Amino acid sequence: MKLGQIVEKLHLETRVAVDALDNEVNNGYVSDLLSDVLANAEKGNLWITLQIHPNIVAIAGMKELAGIVIINAREPEEETISKADQERLPIMVSSMSAFELCGKLYALGLSGTKDNAEGI
Repeated sequence: MKLGQIVEKLHLETRVAVDALDNEVNNGYVSDLLSDVLANAEKGNLWITLQIHPNIVAIAGMKELAGIVIINAREPEEETISKADQERLPIMVSSMSAFELCGKLYALGLSGTKDNAEGI
């Protein structure tokens, strides 16, 4: 599924890298611990977090994630936006909680496991 489809269907607000919404999303990953994301997220995952600092861009870049969704209507820091723009990494914002957003992503066909990646 393309990131742009998710943005449209879930009414996410894109803060940076609007031109990269054609990224392919294979699954989702939710965590607020950077070390957890670094250890367990996979290339092409959509990362759901409440973190707003620039380190999220570094982690997402290392893991080649499709994008980041910041939950609970939190806004990324200016430095985060600047770094994401340099990396061409989409960052979206949602007023939903992690629980609600993950449920909606699951209903769209995403999961958190590799086994379901081909069913999208």
